Amino acid sequence: MSRAKKTFSRYAASAAVLSLIEEAELTPKPGLVDKNNNGAHRDLTIDLMRKSAVSLRETFEGIAYISYGRSPSILLREEIGAIGRKGEQRMLETTGGVNTHKGAIWAIGLLVSAAAIGKGCYSIEEIVSLAGETARYPDRHCPIVATNGRRVSEKYGVSGARGEAQQGFPHIVNVSLPTLKKSRTVGLSENSALLNTLLALMAQLNDTCILHRGGPEALGFAKKQAAAALAAGNLSCMQTLDEEFIKRNISPGGSADLLAATIFLDKIELNRMDNRNLKKLQYTH
Repeated sequence: MSRAKKTFSRYAASAAVLSLIEEAELTPKPGLVDKNNNGAHRDLTIDLMRKSAVSLRETFEGIAYISYGRSPSILLREEIGAIGRKGEQRMLETTGGVNTHKGAIWAIGLLVSAAAIGKGCYSIEEIVSLAGETARYPDRHCPIVATNGRRVSEKYGVSGARGEAQQGFPHIVNVSLPTLKKSRTVGLSENSALLNTLLALMAQLNDTCILHRGGPEALGFAKKQAAAALAAGNLSCMQTLDEEFIKRNISPGGSADLLAATIFLDKIELNRMDNRNLKKLQYTH
């Protein structure tokens, strides 16, 4: 039990960190940090995003370890919340005070916990359901801070990152994962499949990062442009879209967080299927 717990916790943490790095390195992304430029951000760089992701390995491993084989509860919610807040502090120390991955710590932290609850054996549907159940428990020790996301959610009546998690990540289940699978099925490269997935999220999500920067007008523009690019089935417009987003100070950070979470779930599912096939092979031999 202890060995399996350590092994899975390390794997989940590595998958989480790699997912954040792969999201950051995906290029070209409109308005977001990538290998080409810093998007609509003056305080972020690709190197900073990589360092931030690596700094969170211990956080994700701790969340997985403490969640392994347990069930969602208010106690577990508070325990992983405490680990997440320490992770945020480590992230800020690493980045010199720049918020690189706060939203991702919340989303992927919950998914890491849920995957560990199932000891790596649960399906994506089971993982997002458990993550939602955990997110709905209150954390009595979490300080009430007027974050940008909270202010925007209240001002415009959108669910934001908290609501997305509490509802069991509907945009991952209904939008990003189906788009990723469909894109792979038709033979697109992995880079193109992930860009399609990002566009699908941008076209559907009420992204609080965009709302914070530019209000409903910016969100409407971003959704319309993403939907048009997706419908055209041609990613050659991404560079132009990036330039336009930068000019308008639009950054779809919420969509980026959900893309990283999607990549993480895809890795966990692949690992689960590999383990299943290995067990079948061992049984037949």
